[in-house]
Amino acid sequence: MTTISKTVEINTPVTEVFTYFARPEHMADQFPENMGLNIIPIEVKNGFGVGTIFRISGDFDGKRLEWDCETIDYIPHRKIIAQMIEGPFKHWQITVEFEEVTEEKTRTRITVDYDVPMGPLGGLLDKVKLKKIAERGIENGLYRVKALLEGTGSIPVYITLDAYRQILKEKAKLNCSVSDVIVRFIKEKGEEQTATEILQ
Repeated sequence: MTTISKTVEINTPVTEVFTYFARPEHMADQFPENMGLNIIPIEVKNGFGVGTIFRISGDFDGKRLEWDCETIDYIPHRKIIAQMIEGPFKHWQITVEFEEVTEEKTRTRITVDYDVPMGPLGGLLDKVKLKKIAERGIENGLYRVKALLEGTGSIPVYITLDAYRQILKEKAKLNCSVSDVIVRFIKEKGEEQTATEILQ
């Protein structure tokens, strides 16, 4: 069994963050477009609460995967848990937890527990490749949601996560938009470099 857990603070009230994550199809916003991730609600129960079933499909490192999940725990403004009921893993479960830091700030943690098939070979493949891809995907996803809910737009695809973190720090320090920070970086570093070179 592998467990991946990532946390981010989002400068948005807990009610708004929870409302966003409560809709399973919004999970697709957390992943790069080239994954072609689709999340389709199949059966909605209790306003997307316990018993809701949805299908996830996408291109995971060149392999097309699809599985069905069911929401098994749903505590408003605190926690959502969904687990695979049919699909390619031995076990797959995602937990999203919400903690109100202040009225305008929410600590959000995503934890994924999964077990790949194929016995020891699957475990080795997971350690070598899959876990790293999943960790990077979850962390990038949280920062995409942060940008979306804070109104800064999605992360530009041409910059690294470290560069985006630097931009967010500057944005907070200068009290301006993400675009203004990028323009400022470009002016400071010189016009002879491209934006891609500056932000990597």
